[in-house]
Amino acid sequence: MRLLYTLIYVLLIPLVLLRQCWRARRDRRHIERLAERFGWVSAPAKQKKRLWLHTVSVGEFLGALPLIHQLLQRDDLELCITSTTITGSERVRNTLGDKVLHSYMPYDLPFAISRFVDRLQPDALVIMETELWPNTLAVVGRKRLPSVLINARLSERSARGYGRFAKLSAAMLSHLSAAAIQQQADADRFTQLGLVPAKALVTGNIKFDIRLTDQLREQSQQLANQWNPSGRRQVWLVASTHNSEDEIILDSLSKLREQGIGADKLLLVLVPRHPERFDRVGELIHSRGFSCVRRSAQQAPCAQTDVVLGDTMGELMLLYGASDIVFMGGTLADVGGHNFIEPAVWAKPLLGGPVLYNFAEVSRLLIEAQALKITPDAEAIAAEVKRLFADDSARVHAGQAALQVAEQNRGALARTVAVIERFI
Repeated sequence: MRLLYTLIYVLLIPLVLLRQCWRARRDRRHIERLAERFGWVSAPAKQKKRLWLHTVSVGEFLGALPLIHQLLQRDDLELCITSTTITGSERVRNTLGDKVLHSYMPYDLPFAISRFVDRLQPDALVIMETELWPNTLAVVGRKRLPSVLINARLSERSARGYGRFAKLSAAMLSHLSAAAIQQQADADRFTQLGLVPAKALVTGNIKFDIRLTDQLREQSQQLANQWNPSGRRQVWLVASTHNSEDEIILDSLSKLREQGIGADKLLLVLVPRHPERFDRVGELIHSRGFSCVRRSAQQAPCAQTDVVLGDTMGELMLLYGASDIVFMGGTLADVGGHNFIEPAVWAKPLLGGPVLYNFAEVSRLLIEAQALKITPDAEAIAAEVKRLFADDSARVHAGQAALQVAEQNRGALARTVAVIERFI
């Protein structure tokens, strides 16, 4: 089965390269550092134990940051962090610089992975969340390196997908040394796919262990003062939207404007998930007749500004702190949602659509605490934003409930570190 998978992948390589070249017409970063995708990396001679940590993109990297900072405190350990996406790679470099080694993750081809491991010489592989590749785990296992899956989650939908290739999934999971899993339901799904039960360790979600620095709090307050200098304007932040969601949000804004909540009273900050959509969303905002400024222009919105387009990367935590109400994208489209924990740590009242399978347990906790309200369409979104806009006590109550959920679920980081330390 793995041989068949590899053959299919090899046959797809020309198509993958053609796609990268096509995308490079607009952004040359798609073909830069292409050698890394085939395992051609250079690494300095080992002076310490070397841990290979894979975080596929920005979200996984940010979720792993508390863990990374803790591991970097060890004098006997150095980290190599790989990522798959351009934005993930840039975030690693901008955040950590030369504190870590960094490379793109090689394609899941035996020769590429084997070359990468031989050159890097890691002592163990740690994979953030559920970025599982059969050849990668097989090569690492063949070279007798431990591999640990951390902050692992497996939705019912994903489990069904893996279940269609039951033998391949079971063989792949057999190479894992351990899996630090968020919830028991996730652990049950992993073991049903073939993970040895003794390797399935329920440790919780390390994203709850995020901490706000004094510097970040100060910066967010400065931004809040810029957005709301009069003290009479509230900020509604819509984070990480996908195709089709921006239209629904702008429909909601139109309804709020029709109900007398003007731009001087409510400012929408709209942040698309992917940078390639920034211009398209900007055009959509203008086509709907709304005035807009771009965050990247560093221009303060005036009292007549309807929308701030969040067209920068890496600022969501800052934007959460400067907002009053947060709607999480990826919950109206078939995406499964994004990280509610970050705005919860800021004690913000939360809204989201009904599509929550990627954060099912976190959503459940927030809903039960009355911190998260499900709003499935433009009318429901507008109604809930209007309610929170008009009721200061309701905003505070929901925000404090969200913060309490975050605080009550901390501790996964220490448990996860303990699992990793068994293998390094």
